[in-house]
Amino acid sequence: MSKREVYEQKTEELLLPIVEGHGFELVDVEYVKEGGTWYLRAYIDKPGGIAVDDCEVVSRAFSDILDEKDYIEDTYIFEVSSPGLGRPLKKEKDFVRSMGEEVEIRTYRAIDRQKEFIGILKGYDKDTVTIEMEDSSERTFERNDIALIRLAFDF
Repeated sequence: MSKREVYEQKTEELLLPIVEGHGFELVDVEYVKEGGTWYLRAYIDKPGGIAVDDCEVVSRAFSDILDEKDYIEDTYIFEVSSPGLGRPLKKEKDFVRSMGEEVEIRTYRAIDRQKEFIGILKGYDKDTVTIEMEDSSERTFERNDIALIRLAFDF
């Protein structure tokens, strides 16, 4: 397990009781480097959406635990955020909730000269994701080929 995965897993383990205690859902935790700075981000949600005050409550409650446990050796910034409109599908519950919804899939490499696909989520398992394309055909992707899968949104 990489350092990043260890930090994310430990954070999720410690943060989950706080998030659930406030009636929220812990959508995801990520530890990423952007522009030379490490960020530990927690994404939370609730029916009707998350407000800034919700993020602040979770952030304050978890900051003391982060200071006490001190399990991340790098200097980093901790953020709590909403998953936003383009919410990625990562966990089993994300796929269950999104069955029948329109999703966008981005692949690492071009498949038939394209890397972006949009369709209705029809099925998934630990190795594959299947969508129904606009022409009613079904296309199955290997999970290893998928860089990102998220709910599609139109403006």
